[in-house]
Amino acid sequence: MVFKFVESAQARWRAITGAHLVPLVRAGALSENGLLVERTESHAA
Repeated sequence: MVFKFVESAQARWRAITGAHLVPLVRAGALSENGLLVERTESHAA
């Protein structure tokens, strides 16, 4: 039953087009309006 569910859902899955951005997300990068924002001391954790 699970196999059939995954098989049917597979047709609707989207491809990941931003795989190269994953390291930035993991590092805590900030963006505004889709543009990468340089960190300042006020944003740094």
